[in-house]
Amino acid sequence: MKYTDKWWSYPAEGESGKTVIVTGRDCIDEYRESGKYNYRIDVTWNYNALPDGMPEEDDAALMEKATDALLESFKKDRVAVMTGIYTGDGKRDWVFYTKNLKIFSLVFNKALSEFPTIPIVIEAEEDKDWEEYLHVREETYVPDEE
Repeated sequence: MKYTDKWWSYPAEGESGKTVIVTGRDCIDEYRESGKYNYRIDVTWNYNALPDGMPEEDDAALMEKATDALLESFKKDRVAVMTGIYTGDGKRDWVFYTKNLKIFSLVFNKALSEFPTIPIVIEAEEDKDWEEYLHVREETYVPDEE
C-alpha cells in the first residue's frame, strides 16, 4: 500500500452551530478498495472548549503531538489508516479504518504510551463500504490547488 500524506480541510458546522474543522485524508482509494480495512474506529477526545468551541492552547498542542505520534505509528505498521481528524464544538475525533481490531489497539496504545492519560472514548464498528469516509468526503472535499 502506498502511504500518502495528502489532506484537505473544511470548516463545517457542528451540532451546536459552532465551527468544526474537518480534515480528511486524500488519495487512500488503495486502502478502501483493498477490501481489508473493514472496521471503522472513532476515537473521541472531549475537551474544555473555548467560547468558539476550539480547544485551549495546551490541549491543542497535546492533540497535535498525539496526532503526529498516531500518524507515525500507523505509517510504520499499516494495520490501520487515519482518514479523518475533526476538531471543534468541544471535541477532537480521529477516524481510522483498520483490518484488525486487536492489532490496532496494540499499535494505538504504544503510540500514545509516552503521553499523559488522555480522556478518550473509542468506538469500533464494521464499515466495509467506508460509508463514513465517503459521506464526509462528499460533504467537505476541497481539491488541492497544486
